[in-house]
Parts: sequence; C-alpha cells; structure tokens
Amino acid sequence: MTVGLLVTMLALTACSAEGTPTEAAPQSSSTSPVAGSIAVAAAPETTAPVVAPTTATPTTTTTTISPYARPSWLGTRILEERADGFGVVEPTPTELIDRTFATPARLPPPASGGFEATIRPIPDDVLTRSSWNESCPIGLDDLVYLTLAHHGFDNELHTGEMIVNSRVAEDVVGVFEQLYLAGFPIEEMRVTRAEEIDAPPTGDGNVTGSFACRDAVNTGNWSQHALGLAIDINPFHNPYIKGDLVIPELASYYVARDLALPGMVETSVVVEAFAQIGWRWGGNWNSLKDWMHFSESGT
Repeated sequence: MTVGLLVTMLALTACSAEGTPTEAAPQSSSTSPVAGSIAVAAAPETTAPVVAPTTATPTTTTTTISPYARPSWLGTRILEERADGFGVVEPTPTELIDRTFATPARLPPPASGGFEATIRPIPDDVLTRSSWNESCPIGLDDLVYLTLAHHGFDNELHTGEMIVNSRVAEDVVGVFEQLYLAGFPIEEMRVTRAEEIDAPPTGDGNVTGSFACRDAVNTGNWSQHALGLAIDINPFHNPYIKGDLVIPELASYYVARDLALPGMVETSVVVEAFAQIGWRWGGNWNSLKDWMHFSESGT
C-alpha cells in the first residue's frame, strides 16, 4: 500500500474580463431671441421668471445574488417519501438549475497552486465521521484516505477528500489529476458520513465520493461503494434514473443530457479518464442510467 504521494503541476492562470462604462450623451439647449415692436408712449414690459419643472429621479437599489451562493435551505427540506423509501421526484427549483455553487472550504487549498494529492491510512478523526463499521464488507487495512486537489464551480482551487480501496488508490489519483488539468469542476468532495446513509431524502445533494457502507439501489446487495471500488461524480449534475425514480430527486432538469453544462460528465474528460484505468460508466447501462457512477466492476 502506498503511504504517501504528492504530485504538483503548474497553477492555472485566472482570467478576468473588464467591463466598458456607458456614458450618457451630453444634452444641449438653445435660446431664441424675441423680437419687440416700438410704439409712442409704450408701457414698460415686465417678464415673469420662468421656473422649469423639476422631476425627482427615483432611487433604485439592485441586489445581485452571486451565482456561487448556496441557498440557505440546501439540505434541510425533507421530501415526501415514496413507498420504496426514496423521495417523491419534484421539478428542479430555479436555484438549482445550472448549478454553480461555491465549494465549502473544509481543507486548505493546494499550497503549490497546482495539482496535489496524498494517500495515507485513514486518520482516526476521519474514520469516526465515516460510514465504516465492523459489519461492512471490507476491513480498514484495505482502505486508504486520499486528499485531492480539484477545481470548483467558483473558479477557485480546493482540496477534497475520499476513502477508496487501497488497491486502486494510485489509479484514482491519476484520474483526478486528469480532471484537474482539464479544469473539470467539482462542487464538493468529501467522506460520506454514517448518518447520511439512512437520512431522510432532501433530493439536493451533490457530494463526489467513493466509500459508503451501503447497499446498491433497490437490490439488497452490497454496492461497489461499500468496497471503495466505485466513485460518484457531481451526483446532482449526473443523476441516477430508472423508470419514474430520479436520484437526487430534485435533479430532473439534468436528465436532459444534451445540456452540455459544466459538471456534466459527457462534456469532459471524465469518461475517458476512468476508461484508461479500466473502470466503466453507469451512463452506458441499458436498464437504467447512473450518469454519476464509475466502478471497477461495471456494476
């Protein structure tokens, strides 16, 4: 098992766009002379001052909401449950269409400004908040903890974390290095917590990750995630769909795979990067589509 790994690439150069101010055209005014007539014993004329009408200009305040701002309700609104335990599928809220939220800063960004990764045993504090327990189908000796640099939708560099099977750790690092070099955005990459496995559905999650001690959807059998041999990429941008079930339940907007929006795996190097290490994509399945899902076994 590889204990440590550090890969450093050149930092990306950020680009900024300058706005062009709009100038109002200057206004002009003219005064025409008034011709008068001369008469004997004419009375003097008086001219009343002309007062121009004044119009108050209303003051308007425009509040601009950043496209990277995460809604305060995210992850808090429990959906009505179906008979199968999943949430009732609802139309995608306006705030979640073309989703580009900022990445929560849980770990320091890469110090080099380029790609960095580490592989090491799972730290005790990470294990405590993970979903691993003694009933899981894999032992701790066969799992490792990764940290991986990645781009966010907020155009910033971030460091994410992941637990994977030790046998595939170096291959997984290689995949995420390719995603980093391609500028592929990931909203959030972190370890799945134990309480999330059976939590009531909110239908708006978007965590990229690998190990989760759970069954495969609607099967009763261990998922490849429970072995650390599967990875989900931006689940909200790349949902699971079978019949009338969509997971996450608010992500039906992204069922239209021709949208070609950032974070969708068809518009990136993701499928090819995983194919290079022999992993297969759930987007190629026939009986259902699991666009987020990549696994060594193809299941």
